Amino acid sequence: MSGRPLIGITSYAQPARWGSWELPAALVPLYYVESVERAGGRALVVPPSTDSVDETLDVLDGVVFSGGIDIDPGAYGAERHPTTDPAQIHRDTGELALLERALERDMPTLAICRGFQLVNVLRGGDLVQHLPESVGHEGHREVLGRFSEHAVEVKEGSRLSSIIGTRHDGVQSSHHQGVGRVGEGLVETAWADDGTVEGLEDPEKRFAVAVLWHPEMEEDKRLFSALVEEARAYRAERGTSVPAQQVSG
Repeated sequence: MSGRPLIGITSYAQPARWGSWELPAALVPLYYVESVERAGGRALVVPPSTDSVDETLDVLDGVVFSGGIDIDPGAYGAERHPTTDPAQIHRDTGELALLERALERDMPTLAICRGFQLVNVLRGGDLVQHLPESVGHEGHREVLGRFSEHAVEVKEGSRLSSIIGTRHDGVQSSHHQGVGRVGEGLVETAWADDGTVEGLEDPEKRFAVAVLWHPEMEEDKRLFSALVEEARAYRAERGTSVPAQQVSG
């Protein structure tokens, strides 16, 4: 198959304001879209929904699970911490359904921040709801609405290290939650200096890479390039295309 691989990007689902309007919206920061396109893919924003998940995945060659609001603690059997965001059950259920089927199809998947946490929850892991209580500092998110920077050490021999090396400086970080119990089948692949797990992957999948930082905010696009490369191979191997009558309007 020719053409650029089509990469779905999961979207936020919340009120947004433009001009004089403030309405519920399905949106994603443009940095995700630009990162996919700079890596050679074509981006498609995917709103959260449990309907027709397979129909959505049928037209995609890879998926990026984006950042955003905290996952409902009920999804991993925990009580809500006072600092945890109000639940968005529709986003949680929609993205968990999409992620589960994407991994079952062995579709190339890159999970970022909230997406990283979602992968762990799907596999039966849980989350630390407020990292400052565990690590004793707020270095992973010093100021709301602004990214913090720190380095990560990456596990030698992991898929992640084959892409970015065994150390990555200046990652863009904005989270107050992290991994507690690691989910089934997942391997830890990166750590901050304070021991916080920053990378997970499933070595049994062709490309199931999750990072707790925000690579879309970096000039370095190697993670997106690796995703698009795998998506291109996935597209060629399945050898299917969207019938013209489905896209002709």
